[in-house]
Amino acid sequence: MDRECVSALPRVCEVLAASGGSLPDDTSLEKLLDWFTELSEAGVSLLEACPCLLGFVSAVVSNDAASEPSVLSFTLKLTGLLAASEDGFKVLQDSVLDRVFDFRHWQAAGLWEDPCIRIGWIQGLRTMLQHSQALDFFVQADFTEPLLQLQTDTSLFVASAASQTLAHVLLLCQSVPSPEGRHRETIPVETDGKYSAVVAGFCDYLKKSLVPKEASQLHGSQQVLKLLAKLLTRAGPPLRDRLLLTVSDPLEELVTTNYSQLTLPLMDVILAAHSCGGGERVARLLSVMLSARNPADLVHAAAAFLRSSHPDPDNRARSAGVLLLPLDVITGLALLGADSSADQHRSSVMEQLRRKTSCVSMICISLTNVPQVTSTAPDCLPCSPAEIVSAVLSVLRLCSGDSPSSSPGCAEVLRNVTGSGRVQKCALDALSALSSSSGVKVLLVEVFTLLIQYLNSPASDPSVIQKSYQVLVKWVDVCADLSDVTEQLREDLVQVVRKRVCDVRWEVRDSTVEFLGHLAAAPASLASDKEKARNALECLPGGRCATVPLLQEALQDPEGYVRASSVSALALTLAPSWQQGAAPPQQEAEIVTRLLEILSQDTQGFSRRAVIRFFVAWISSCSSPSSCSLLTQSIPSILSRGSADLDWEVKVHTLELAELLLDRASESRRHPYAVTPDRTSTHARAVESDPVSMLNSLVDQGVFSALLSGLVDCDRPVGLKACQLLIRLRDTVCPLLLGDQDVSDALVSGSRASCELPGCGWAREVRRILGTATAPRNVHGADGLGPEDRGEEEEEEPAVRVGVCDALRRLRLDERLAVLAQSSDHVHNSPLSLLQDILTVSRTKTHLDSQLGQEVIVDCY
Repeated sequence: MDRECVSALPRVCEVLAASGGSLPDDTSLEKLLDWFTELSEAGVSLLEACPCLLGFVSAVVSNDAASEPSVLSFTLKLTGLLAASEDGFKVLQDSVLDRVFDFRHWQAAGLWEDPCIRIGWIQGLRTMLQHSQALDFFVQADFTEPLLQLQTDTSLFVASAASQTLAHVLLLCQSVPSPEGRHRETIPVETDGKYSAVVAGFCDYLKKSLVPKEASQLHGSQQVLKLLAKLLTRAGPPLRDRLLLTVSDPLEELVTTNYSQLTLPLMDVILAAHSCGGGERVARLLSVMLSARNPADLVHAAAAFLRSSHPDPDNRARSAGVLLLPLDVITGLALLGADSSADQHRSSVMEQLRRKTSCVSMICISLTNVPQVTSTAPDCLPCSPAEIVSAVLSVLRLCSGDSPSSSPGCAEVLRNVTGSGRVQKCALDALSALSSSSGVKVLLVEVFTLLIQYLNSPASDPSVIQKSYQVLVKWVDVCADLSDVTEQLREDLVQVVRKRVCDVRWEVRDSTVEFLGHLAAAPASLASDKEKARNALECLPGGRCATVPLLQEALQDPEGYVRASSVSALALTLAPSWQQGAAPPQQEAEIVTRLLEILSQDTQGFSRRAVIRFFVAWISSCSSPSSCSLLTQSIPSILSRGSADLDWEVKVHTLELAELLLDRASESRRHPYAVTPDRTSTHARAVESDPVSMLNSLVDQGVFSALLSGLVDCDRPVGLKACQLLIRLRDTVCPLLLGDQDVSDALVSGSRASCELPGCGWAREVRRILGTATAPRNVHGADGLGPEDRGEEEEEEPAVRVGVCDALRRLRLDERLAVLAQSSDHVHNSPLSLLQDILTVSRTKTHLDSQLGQEVIVDCY
């Protein structure tokens, strides 16, 4: 432990024990406890390293009436942490342990009503229960009863903590750590008198509270069922068998009571019992849950069973039938076989579908769980995945007001689903998930037709349009051979995209532009042209030639999100042209010009970030500088503007571009005899392999200036990346040059491989580090005021040239990296900083006691 922390801690304890109000913020005590926990987990004995903690605990519990509830709660948790080791437990047992965890004392003092006291008591116990001595203490104090009561606490945090602690205690009873702490031995809870009382008490509680006697007890039953499911999943045979024996009768009673609120937690318990071999009685209860409950609960139970991935084929088939029944009823497509057990619920399901709330809820549950239904073995399914897709498409038609005459129940429930955005979104999600199912490709035309109708409908909500686009892309990915889609459908899709890219709603324009980008990234091929690899966008009429102008127009969109999406989509669309070096020069010039305008003028950071990522992707795809000459000429401008951006992410992406150029230069130097179209002479190859020439190229491109600018940037991620790249450049290139004394002297003198540093902006700080800054002159007037006092700009210093390698050596990059690699937390979030904050606020509060209402703000992590 840090010596300064050891010195400050006694004073902090005095402050906290004297007045809990002297806290820098509400989380300072939690952070203090986190620090103690880290020390304890690292093997530090807290009572030996910080003996003042024992005095602090004693002082707080002795003067609890004067202490803040937050400090009392912290003390309870800290006591549990100190007692988590056997040595610490012995020390505390001889002094304060009984009083700290005597909940009756806190009740008598009127403090138990505060939730933070109850949560502190529970968490302190939970932390302490790490060894058999602590468990013995728990048993002797009979803490099971209050924990059981706290399970139904009005505070959800308290109830959850009580449930977790109870589970921990019961599991600990059957697996007590040995005194050496090296292994755990199983205790037969039926015979071990010391711990069987805990289990017996819990079992008695289960019998009394599992089945609610009135509606007000439903919440308590829910909590008990959740705890029981957790225990059955984790308990070993002795405890698990005892629990199953105890709850068999109450579970059977619960199954027949049809409390809807208990369906899911009850299903979790039955599934946990079934998975651990609960026997025929549990299997029968599961069967009842999947067949004899009301339709709404039945659908929930079936969904829970399929989500559990239980391999039982009979119940999987039954659950699949239950979930498909609402779709069968509403669409009239006869998804279920004549002998389906779910048919017995058809009339009651129809009754539920007549009511709007239950109708929408039931259909959405069915649609949401369609992926689990289709993942069932084929012999357990009542119909094929293609028939399920047809049902989902039928639901989507119903939502849009189309009522197929083949559905006898459709007329009665049509009003409940027509225009329902919730049902539409669930159906679209289901359609997306079903795209990867076997045998559904035959419905590709039908899917495309319906989705294009949704995209074209004036009634479609922007979120529905976005999901429709996403589903289209999903089906394109799976069904890559777009010859199955008619030419008319492809033309219709192009027309609806042209319409939606001009929609008055920016969300629709944005999702349309994103869709074009996704199509450009989706591989596809036409049957008549399989010898050539193409993307899905090229399979549409007009291909990229029709799409690029739309995206260029979107670059002018008034909404920043749309501009950013259009930049990203344009990058994906043009990628094949870049790789082939076939981008039209005029088009390339227009795009570069517009993107540079966005980079320097756009007020939205995400648009500028997209532009930098665009250029990174473009340069990555270029096979040689000659294949994208305009882009190569624009690199200095891109780096200059990106480095000066106010958004730190733009600057980081700019450094990624600089890194890419650095990689290209290093690759060129490693392969000096690689033939390029415009540089094949012996002289050219020699220059290309020359590290001095490489450095000069990086300087001319603006890479070196971008790295220096980033190095002194105020944003740590920017400075860190720039420093790493500069070190890499220094370590890979400069050692080669410094091996030649003549070259080294030339570099130091600045006559070769040098960079000009202006006298203002970021370069001023770099020059200061290098020691090349001009000595400050006396620019104060007769009034004694300097330029900054008069609102004048400081006079720019004359530019200077510095050698690249010389600068790299003198920037002390390794020292800078060590500092940048540490987050600001190492200064502001340190334990010492936290202790100092508490002491500072204490002194300030004392000074300002007479100035009520004045807020004190300090730097507390």
